Amino acid sequence: MANTVTNRTVFLKPQEAERKWYLISAAGLPLGRLAARVAAVLRGKHKACYTPHVDSGDFVIIVDAGKLVLTGNKATQKMYYRHSGHPGHLKAFSYRSLMERDPVFVVRKAVQGMLPHNRLGRRQICKLRIYTGSEHRHEAQQPETLTL
Repeated sequence: MANTVTNRTVFLKPQEAERKWYLISAAGLPLGRLAARVAAVLRGKHKACYTPHVDSGDFVIIVDAGKLVLTGNKATQKMYYRHSGHPGHLKAFSYRSLMERDPVFVVRKAVQGMLPHNRLGRRQICKLRIYTGSEHRHEAQQPETLTL
C-alpha cells in the first residue's frame, strides 16, 4: 500500500499565540467598517492559524475616536438604550449626544457587538485600547500601523 498523505487540522494552543500590537487612526472612518475590522483583528481571523475557540488575536489601539463619521442621517437617528430594570426607567441617547459626551463608549460598544457574546468575547475586548485624541501611551509595545 502506498503512503497516503492525510491532511490534519492543526489547532492553536493559547500559549502558542503570538501577539502583535496594531494602531488604527479612526479619523474620518465609518463606525461600522472600523468596528468590523477591529473585531476581526481582536479575534485573530487575519492569521493563518485562526482557531475559533482560542483567544489568538492581537492587541488594537484606536486613536482619534472622536472623529468617527456615520453615513446618511444616522448621526441623529441612531439611538442607544439603557434600562435600569425598573419599570419606566428606559433611557435613550442619540449617537450625536453620546459622541460629544463619551466617544470611547460608542466605539467599544460597536466592537463588542461584533465579538462572541461569551467568556471568549469578554477576554478579547480586553485587548482593545481606545483614545479620543491622537496620543496614546503604548509606544513601548511598538505598534504597527493598520490601514483600513
